[in-house]
Amino acid sequence: MTRARKTVEWVKTVAIALLSASALLLAWRTELYSGFFNAIPLFGSVAELVRGSTVAQESGGADIKEAARPLSIVITGGDGARYGIKYDTDARNAVYDRTSSILGEALGSASTLGEISEEEWREALSGPGVFFEYISPVRLSILGGWLGARLPGAVDDVLLRRVCVAFGEDKSRIYCQDVTRGLFFGADTASAAGKMQELEIYSGNGAKFAFETGISAAENSPYMLIMPGSDHPDIGSAAAGNAYELLDMTVAALGHEKFTTYYNRGLLVCVGTQFNINVDMGGQVLYRRTDGLPQYDDERELDANAAIEQARLIVEETIGTTCGGAEVFFEALEYGTGDSCSVFFGYYIAGGRVFLHEDVHAARVSILSGTVAEVELIFRNFTFTGETTRLMPERQALAAAGSEFILSYSDAGQEVLRPSWVRS
Repeated sequence: MTRARKTVEWVKTVAIALLSASALLLAWRTELYSGFFNAIPLFGSVAELVRGSTVAQESGGADIKEAARPLSIVITGGDGARYGIKYDTDARNAVYDRTSSILGEALGSASTLGEISEEEWREALSGPGVFFEYISPVRLSILGGWLGARLPGAVDDVLLRRVCVAFGEDKSRIYCQDVTRGLFFGADTASAAGKMQELEIYSGNGAKFAFETGISAAENSPYMLIMPGSDHPDIGSAAAGNAYELLDMTVAALGHEKFTTYYNRGLLVCVGTQFNINVDMGGQVLYRRTDGLPQYDDERELDANAAIEQARLIVEETIGTTCGGAEVFFEALEYGTGDSCSVFFGYYIAGGRVFLHEDVHAARVSILSGTVAEVELIFRNFTFTGETTRLMPERQALAAAGSEFILSYSDAGQEVLRPSWVRS
């Protein structure tokens, strides 16, 4: 190649490089690739999000993940055969992975909810469709955020535990029960009835709603799912780590680095420039922010989805990594004074709730002015022992209790937790 030809090729290469750099700069300035740049780890981390930024006030564009899953799912076929799943966590997760898109699409394409009769609600439960039951009430807008569904603006923000997608020949509908007012709501949805064909692999297993059993006590809890069988697993419970391990995990999740530690009356104490943490020998961790929290001149409205998501990130990276065979689910959001709130989480295993000593929550995350101000964590590790305990069958238990109940495990520090029924 001649020197002149080499010079031309070099000039062309430089020109291409300059054009590429210019295009990237233009794309960045116009935010065309903002999602790409934000995804690069160099530009931030979960810890930095928790430590340095505030909760987003508008969660529409946020990447929100579900903070809880339904504990019970029911699939009713066109022939009326009913398959219910309640106590097998792996099987429930498999069913949920197959059916959650049905619920998300139904919510996202629903028309405005309208009040319906209880009779119509029961007809929906009896016909072909999918029913989901959450152990703790959740607002419809929060559920929509978890499922990536944009709900109609006029939808009443009901507080629900039970929601059903019913398939019809001409149209499908979505139904829910408002636990606050005891009312029922329904709306047409574009969710295709053809999706029912995907669920034909599930055959009836004897699951029934309480109102279908003929038990007089069912009048108080008509929509409790009654399952056959009465054997439930024993659960092993143990410490999730020593105090230093739990401290390191908490410090990392909350994004702090420089600190000093010492023991004081049986507590491992960690003091930093912006925080302090106490860890006791039982695995209880208490974090408090000690520096001045942000102050805003304007009135800032809390966004529930964003607050729950910020709390979920902390829980997922702490007790969520050490809980063994259990799951950690969102249980409640409580508003305080001004722009403050607390988000609560609990442990669940084998379809049952774990009740900790003094009935404390597995986690509490308090947020003030969009900043995490206090976190309380109870670290426990749960395993299946391979043994089971036989309880009173659910039909008999409902008749004896006279109201709804749930499977429970009481953890007061013992090594083996045995199941029991407890009124909910």
